[in-house]
Parts: sequence; structure tokens; C-alpha cells
Amino acid sequence: MASKDPVIIFDTTLRDAEQTPGATLTVREKLEIAHQLAKLKVDVIEAGFPISSEEDFQAVSRIAKEVEGPVICALARALPKDIDRAAEALRDGRKVRLHTFIGTSPQHIAMLRKNADEVFQMAVASVARAKSFCEDVEFSPMDATRSDENFLFNVVDAAIKAGATTINIPDTVGYAVPLQFGNLIWRIVQWIKMNSKENHYHHSVVISVHCHDDLGLAASNTLAALKNGARQAECTLNGLGERAGNASLEEVVMALRTRQDFFGLSCGVDNLLLVPTSQMVSRLMGITVQPNKAIVGANAFAHSSGIHQDGVLKARTTFEIMRPEDVGWGTEGTRIVLTARSGRHAVQDRLAKLGYKLEKGSDELDRTYERFLMVADKKKEVYDEDLVAIVSDEIRDIPEKYHLEYLQVVSGTSTIPSATVRLRIDGSFQEIQESAWGDGPVNAAYRAIDKAAGVSAKLEEYAIRAITSGAEAMGEVTVSLSQNGHRATGRGASTDIIEASVKAYLDALNRLSFLEQNGGQVSTAWPNGNGQAEAPLAESSAAPAT
Repeated sequence: MASKDPVIIFDTTLRDAEQTPGATLTVREKLEIAHQLAKLKVDVIEAGFPISSEEDFQAVSRIAKEVEGPVICALARALPKDIDRAAEALRDGRKVRLHTFIGTSPQHIAMLRKNADEVFQMAVASVARAKSFCEDVEFSPMDATRSDENFLFNVVDAAIKAGATTINIPDTVGYAVPLQFGNLIWRIVQWIKMNSKENHYHHSVVISVHCHDDLGLAASNTLAALKNGARQAECTLNGLGERAGNASLEEVVMALRTRQDFFGLSCGVDNLLLVPTSQMVSRLMGITVQPNKAIVGANAFAHSSGIHQDGVLKARTTFEIMRPEDVGWGTEGTRIVLTARSGRHAVQDRLAKLGYKLEKGSDELDRTYERFLMVADKKKEVYDEDLVAIVSDEIRDIPEKYHLEYLQVVSGTSTIPSATVRLRIDGSFQEIQESAWGDGPVNAAYRAIDKAAGVSAKLEEYAIRAITSGAEAMGEVTVSLSQNGHRATGRGASTDIIEASVKAYLDALNRLSFLEQNGGQVSTAWPNGNGQAEAPLAESSAAPAT
């Protein structure tokens, strides 16, 4: 078997995954995920796109300064102001990388309203400028898989000569198929080796790939590229990202680990933390992981067929190629059972293992523990999923403009559903109470909230799920609201699903209010693909449109 060459895992959850509609993160939430990614031992964290907003700039700056371990990367278009802003955000970091990009396909060159020669010159100039700030420079020819191959190779050659240490080949629109993409990467790798031997390059170069999932082939294309010589994989947790998403980090990592016999490659990611990290990202972004998602989905290690159950009971390997505990699902034998008799320390310790560090004596821990006791009084056991839902529900960075003081709902088969709510607005001593009827108890409660808050938000999406099984399970509700051109996602959790629905609605309203007060920016990073903007590279500092 071939030696296990190391693969660099480049995580872009905080940049590309945040482009998933409704998945905006606050600075604190980004920092929380970044610390967890460091525990996961990814090699590079793409922390954001500093030119896109002041909040994204602050997030990149804090992550670069406070998160130890991985290289912290910032994204910039091939524009001087973008590169300067990214360099400023990375200024206090210990290990940093500047990542710049420009489109090289006929479609993207036309979008830029440039000709091929102008794009070529912009690519070289951007790499050279980035190199003046940072030794570690990554360059991406956007939409590489639809680019003219001769032009692509010439741009890559010029970028390396200008100082790029990593060349990323993005499949920006998910156009490639594994055999074709693997062949392209193999030719690029061989061509770079040939030029390096001829002393055209004065430094080593890593070939990276960034694949989108428009045809459901992102992970397959990434693995095909690694098999053919690429040594960096750009991924996101849960496969989140623009449009259909990106190559899923957990799938790439576990494919390399499980099939080392085929790939002969390794990576340093701590696979035991894959599930806890996935769950953290899911809850903070408000996007549920589909049950049949590989590795981290709830059904990934579930067996319902009688034949499967019989086989697994006799020998796990009959129908399982991985052990659930190897990716962080844990086993009943090692689970700490949390009940109403559990103390603060047990709850704090379990939260720390799940990636939530709440300081002893802090208001955050006190609120979380009080809510834990309320849930524990209603359930025999509080599971990890319940605990994560509790802490996510209690700790928010968005100012609470609308606070629920009272809720009463009346419903039944022979009763018109009605609801009464009492809200405290902007922390004032005055409370506003309103009642309304609706098609159901949730609809009635939402109408009452709209009347009390004086808003007219449009409900775009409503999703409900049981966090754990059983009649006593906590329910988690996710809603998406739009108002005045803004859209926000809210979350709420409770053993009472009506209460969870109201909490989610108010959370979304608070986020909408915050968006409107801050010009529509809540740490948004808008570039597409590997940092690819869908808007032309005009001399505007506005974030590219999605």
C-alpha cells in the first residue's frame, strides 16, 4: 500500500457555508464555531470575507487573534481594496493566509466585462499584492472546470511565479464529473512538477480543490482530485454552502480514513468530534441535518430491516463499515446520564465536551442550568441533543427587542384556535398584550405577536422536529421570516411545541429588527463558490450579490 501522504483539510464553513440562505452568524457564533474547528484539528479555517461587511471584518480579526492551531484564512477578490482589507483583518494573527480569486471561464470573464488579458494581469497583480502582506497566499481561478485549459494553465503558472503557495482549482458551479476532474488535476500536478524541475518555481506549491454539489458529486470530485495528486480539500461541515452546497468535510475525512487501502492518504482531523461539531453548526445556523446524511445524519447508523438488524447483532461489520463511536455518536456505555439530580458541574462538563464552554458562575451557565432543570423535571433523562438545544435557545447575541412575558393558547376540535400573548418591547416596563384567532394554535399565536409587536412579517418557512424520541421529547422549531427586503431565521426549543414555535418566531423577529437597524448586515459574507462573487468585480465595496 502507498504511504499515507497528509491531506490539508481547509474548512470554509464560516465563509462559504454561511452563504446558505438564512444561515447568517454573529461574530460570537463564528468565534464559537472557529474554536470548535480548532478542536476538530482542521488545518485551515477560512474565517470570512472582510470586505463584505464590518461585522465580517471583526469576525475574521478576532478569529485570527484568538483561535490557536489552524491557519486562519481571509478571502479577497482580485482588487487592491479587497486584499488590503483582508490583510488588515489578519494583521494580529499568528498563522495566516490570504486567499484571492478571479474568474477564468468565458462565462465569468464576460461577467467581469474584461478581456482575457485583463483578467490575467489582475490575477498576477492580486497575488503579488497579497504576497507583500502575507507569505502564505492562495489563488483560485474561479470556475476553473469551464475555463479554457491553455488559459487556465497560463494563469496558474503566472500566479505561482508571483508567489502563490497554494493553487485552488474550484468546480464553482458543480459542473465536473469525477473521472474528468481527476484527469484535470493529474495534468496540473504533473505540469507543475515539470516546471518546478526546470527551476521555473522557487517554492513548493500545494494543489487544492473546492467542489460544489450541484450534481451531487462534490465529495466524489474532491476524492478523485486527491487520488490524482491534490493535497488540500476545501470542505464545509454538513456540506452546507451556496446553492446545493459544498463537499462535506465529514464525508471526505471518513472516506480517507475508511478507505486508506485505496487512497493511501491521511489527515489530522479528530474524527471523534465530527458529530458534535456538525450538531453545533446545524443549531447555530438553524439548518437541520437531513436524517439520511452520511456520517452525521440521525439514520447514518440506524438499521430497520430485519436482515440488517440480525446481521449487525451478530457482527457489526456485516452492515457497518464504520463504528458510530468513531465519528462522535458515542455509545450508551459511555454516556453520562443527566437527570434532575445532576449538578451544575455535570452539566457544564457535558456542555464542554459538546463544544460549549460556559464559565463557572457566569450568567450564561446559570440560565442554561435553570432551563435544564425545568426540562429535567418533565423528562426522565436529558440527552445531549436536548442539552445542545437548551444552550442554543438560551444564549443569543442578537438584542432581544421582543421578549415573551405570557402566552396562552386555546384549541380543540370544536373550538376556534385563539391565543393571547404579552410582550415586553425594547426592555421597557410597559407590556403589550394582544389576542388573535387563527387556523391553528401556532397561527393564532403568530397573529397575536404581530398585533402586539406592530409588525407584518411574512412566514417563509416553518419546520419542526423532535430532538429526541419519546412522548416527552423536546421539540425544536425553525422559522424563516421576511420583512422590508430582509430575511432571518429563528430557532426555539421546548417540550411544549407551541412555546417552541413562539420562541422561534420571536427570535426571527429580533433578528429582522437587528438586520434593519444595521443596514441588513449580520456578519454576511456573500462571495460564491470558493470565494467567487456572482457580481462583477466592479470598484464597489458592496458585497457581491448572491
